[in-house]
Amino acid sequence: MKIKHLKHAEIDFEKWDNCISQASNSLVYAESWYLNVVSPSWEALIGGDYECVMPLPVKRKFGISFLVQPMLTQQLGVFSKEEINEEIVRKFIRKIPYLSYHLNLNEQNECENASALPNYVLDLNKSFENLYADFSKNTKRNIEKAKKSGVRVTDDLLPNEFLEFYFSTEKNYSVPKKNLVSELIESGFSRGEMTIFGAYNFDNELISAFCLLHSKERFIYLLPISNQTGKNCSAMFLIINEIIFQNSETPNLLDFEGSRVEGIARLYRGFGAKLKPYFQIGRLRPRNIFGL
Repeated sequence: MKIKHLKHAEIDFEKWDNCISQASNSLVYAESWYLNVVSPSWEALIGGDYECVMPLPVKRKFGISFLVQPMLTQQLGVFSKEEINEEIVRKFIRKIPYLSYHLNLNEQNECENASALPNYVLDLNKSFENLYADFSKNTKRNIEKAKKSGVRVTDDLLPNEFLEFYFSTEKNYSVPKKNLVSELIESGFSRGEMTIFGAYNFDNELISAFCLLHSKERFIYLLPISNQTGKNCSAMFLIINEIIFQNSETPNLLDFEGSRVEGIARLYRGFGAKLKPYFQIGRLRPRNIFGL
C-alpha cells in the first residue's frame, strides 16, 4: 500500500470521514470536524485511496513543525475498515514526515516500542440490573447518598449553561484553551454528537455536569466538573448511573477516558469498567525540546 502525506488543504474530507465512519476502530476524535477544532492545521497520511488513514496533529513553534497530541483528544493513530496489524502501524509511523512527535495511538494500534496507557470502558450490552450488580459497594453507597441528598439529573443542559458552570468552577484555563473548549462543545452539540448532563441540588442549583460525546457505538465521558456541593453529595455518581441506565441493553461502550490517577481509575472500575489500553509513541519529544 502506497502511503502519501497530505497538507490540510489537500485532504478530501468527504473521503476522510467516510473512511473513519467505516473503520473497525472508528473514533469521533478522528472525524474531520473534531480535528478542525482541536488541531486546525492537521495534516494526514493516506494509504491507497483513503482505505487507511492517520491524522497528523501539527503544531509550529520557533519556525519548527512537530506533532503533539491535541487537547481533549485521547486517541488518534491509524484507522481502517480492514484489519490493522502491527506491520501496517509501523509503516505509517515510518512515514511520519516530522522528526519530533508525541502521539497517542488507538487501542488497535499496538506496536513495538509503544507505551501502553490505561483506559477504562464499560460494555452496556446487558440489562441495567446486571450492570448495577457489578458496581462496587462504594459506588452504590455514593449513588444512594446523592439520591438522599435530593440530587436531580437532567440530560438537556445547553452549551452556554455548561460552559458558564465549567469555567466558573474550573478557573485554570488560558484564553486559547477556553476558546477551544467552547468551540468543541458548541460544535459537538450543534451537530447532535453531544449530550450534556447536569445534576441539580434540592434548591435547583447546578452542582455537577459533563458532556457525553457520541462516537460510533461508544459514548465518551468528556469534561466532568463538580463544584464543592456536587462533590460533597456525590452528584457525579448519580449522573453516570443515569447514563448507564439510559443506555443499558445497547451495543455501545461507555468510555471513561483513562486514567493514570489511581483514585480516578478506581471510580471508573467501581462502575464495572474494564481496562482497555491505548498506546503512546514519541521521538525527540516536543515537551522535552520546546517545554510544552
